[in-house]
Amino acid sequence: MRRVIERIEYTSNFLNCYKKLPKILSSEVLEREKIFREDCFDPRLKTHKLHGKHKDVWSFYITYKYIIIFRFITEHSVEFIDVGDHSIYQ
Repeated sequence: MRRVIERIEYTSNFLNCYKKLPKILSSEVLEREKIFREDCFDPRLKTHKLHGKHKDVWSFYITYKYIIIFRFITEHSVEFIDVGDHSIYQ
């Protein structure tokens, strides 16, 4: 199921956490966001719905260690909530 994302909103939390990422990840985040915009369910991203206290949000991989957590606003727009290593699930 291919889904194009036309709009991404960024929470202040996401922007603050993005600034704290290792500099080497900056280009990888931008590349993954580009893939995400073209198809948010692209297999390279491993997009998946979360469970438990995060049951209303999704995540996708930047690298094996780093992820982005987001929520759908509409079918073609999302809000990026957080970015970081897997400890952000806590």
